[in-house]
Amino acid sequence: MRKGKQNKREADLGRDPVGPLLIRLALPTICAQVVNLLYNIVDRIYIGQIPGEGALALTGMGVTFPVITLISAFAALIGMGGSPRASIFMGAGEHEKAERTLGTCSAALWGLSIVLTVLFLLFQEPLLVLFGASPDTLPYALEYLNIYVLGTIFVMTALGLNGFITAQGKSGVAMKTVLIGAVLNVVLDPVFIFVFGMGVRGAAIATVISQAVSAAWVVVFLSGSKSTLRLRKAFLRLDSKLLLPAVALGASPFVMQATESLLTVTFNVSLQRYGGDLAVGAMTILTSVSQMVQMPLLGLAQGAQPILSFNYGAGRPDRMKQSVRYTLIIACVFAFSVWGVVQLAPHAVAQMFNRNTELVDMTAWALRIYFAVGFTMAFQNTFQQCFVALGEAKISLFLALERKVILLIPLILILPQFMSDKLFAVFCAEPVADFLAAATTTTLFLFRFRHILRETEQKSQTRPE
Repeated sequence: MRKGKQNKREADLGRDPVGPLLIRLALPTICAQVVNLLYNIVDRIYIGQIPGEGALALTGMGVTFPVITLISAFAALIGMGGSPRASIFMGAGEHEKAERTLGTCSAALWGLSIVLTVLFLLFQEPLLVLFGASPDTLPYALEYLNIYVLGTIFVMTALGLNGFITAQGKSGVAMKTVLIGAVLNVVLDPVFIFVFGMGVRGAAIATVISQAVSAAWVVVFLSGSKSTLRLRKAFLRLDSKLLLPAVALGASPFVMQATESLLTVTFNVSLQRYGGDLAVGAMTILTSVSQMVQMPLLGLAQGAQPILSFNYGAGRPDRMKQSVRYTLIIACVFAFSVWGVVQLAPHAVAQMFNRNTELVDMTAWALRIYFAVGFTMAFQNTFQQCFVALGEAKISLFLALERKVILLIPLILILPQFMSDKLFAVFCAEPVADFLAAATTTTLFLFRFRHILRETEQKSQTRPE
């Protein structure tokens, strides 16, 4: 039975026309990422509408982003490193190794989530102060984080293991994982925030419940007969031979998300210095809009990943090229479209989150600066994730470090020293870093991908039929 299912999956990823296959796989993963945005975006929208305290509450929630991002980063370290490895094993016909990878990654995720829960509960207040919380916004940040951290195991399970569903080509099921939780969050948020009058705490409770339901869905599916990769008790143990290569590959998405946390801290501290709570509140909205661009692009790359990884393992350079080409075209159309909306209607975008005139004006002004070259995300994200799908751990890690650690964080600190408008200088760091990082990533990919294609073609010619 399993062999039949596996052959069907290989026929999908190894033989179907790449264009329609990419659309079929990418649409659910894009939808999943868009819906996943609702977990935090909806929280921010509802919190921003709390009468009399929405602006401060929104800013307070903004300083919790580094912790939330770190939790997601550790899930990516294991899940986004393990799932491409599982795809490569399946493409090479090594099904048991793929299932052992799933088992060891699951054990690592659950053990790590317990450690993170304890650490964040113990040190959350000094961390939030370090992250830019002011005396006015700290109470709101603590209200949210106290509860959110208790759901760490659910967040890491849902985010970390869902990639193993996508790795099988079952992106529709993976979309349901996120859809179930996000729809539940949309329903529960106004109930807990406004009906029960719980405010920020209500938003956190709704999010934890929703993530718990998503996590249960993932575990039940991976343990059942409909999953090509099965979560088996016998494989639920740490196997260093499988875990370490997965962690090495996952280091790139981990660094991308973990440095997002460091980046948020740097932005918040600098903006608090030059613009106060209003500037930090604007950054909270900017971060949300940035995620609206990045998450669909990530979903597109996740949809393409099984095709690229599988055909790399199967030695099909022609299908690898088609996968990259189609992915980049779709990414460019989307990124340029969103960039146009932000530049033409920044006030409308800002008003989605809050109606405070001062905050909306500040955000609209900052949006045009921050997203001046926002379309370059198409190149940066697509090629970055292609390196991950191809198992190029070192290059992926360098590119993840380059944009945020090597370029953006220093620019946030340096540019205000050379420009009279300090606040403008902080926001201006983003487009400068985006342009330089996209140029580097594109150049590296074009050179390295040609080399990989030649190697793959040579191996496929010597591989026995």
